[in-house]
Amino acid sequence: MDKGKIVSLEERIPKLKQHRKKKANRRLTFLLSLFLLLILTVVYFQSSLSQVKDIVVTGNHLVSDELVLEKISIEKGANVWSVDRSKTEKELVKVPEIAGAEVKLQLPNTVKVKVEEFEKAAYLINENRFYPILENGDLLDSRELDDLPTDAPLLIGFKEDAILKEMVDELKNLPSEIKNSISEIVLSPKKTDPYHVSLFMNDGFEVSASIRTFSEKMVHYPSIVSQLDDSSKGVIDLEVGSYFREYETEGEPEDDENESES
Repeated sequence: MDKGKIVSLEERIPKLKQHRKKKANRRLTFLLSLFLLLILTVVYFQSSLSQVKDIVVTGNHLVSDELVLEKISIEKGANVWSVDRSKTEKELVKVPEIAGAEVKLQLPNTVKVKVEEFEKAAYLINENRFYPILENGDLLDSRELDDLPTDAPLLIGFKEDAILKEMVDELKNLPSEIKNSISEIVLSPKKTDPYHVSLFMNDGFEVSASIRTFSEKMVHYPSIVSQLDDSSKGVIDLEVGSYFREYETEGEPEDDENESES
């Protein structure tokens, strides 16, 4: 046996003691850290740090912060761990303007409420008052405006019925750039089409269309207008095919020369 590899018991004892000491120190450090964590946890729960201090509302445009805070059951001063996030989210989706909500806790004592609202599809005009209509078809009769809105089309001649809902559904299917180019939509039913509407566009053109094929035909509006002379204003007929009829000038009879197919 190679005597150089023999380690005496006297040499091993100091190393074993050192190893045991390090192991004991690590165990003591772990227990002290755990004890300190428990103390801090108890202090946190017993102090004002665990009470709701701030409720931050984001994502809202149609509804105010005050309305959101009024609809939820969270109060400042309550323990943050008692906040029922699921319940709060269900409370908020009962508000007509709110499509969804997300509630999160931000330690130590802040509650963040993020709401997602339905977009405005149009405004219904009634006795010089303007009532917002959401993309889900809800009419906000408690949110009437006195001033003329410009952020969505005006609906004139409509009532709260199936025709109005169908009109809103069609608007929802339109690209935003086309919807934003519409100033007014007037319900003007015909004997042959009770769903006939006349649109007045922001660029000066008028459109004759049917609600039943509205979004399907209106998606082609930019292409149709690009083929017309800007100085020639008139009616773009989208009921059957696509036709343009220039407005009749004063003193000039209307004839077939003023009518062209796009």
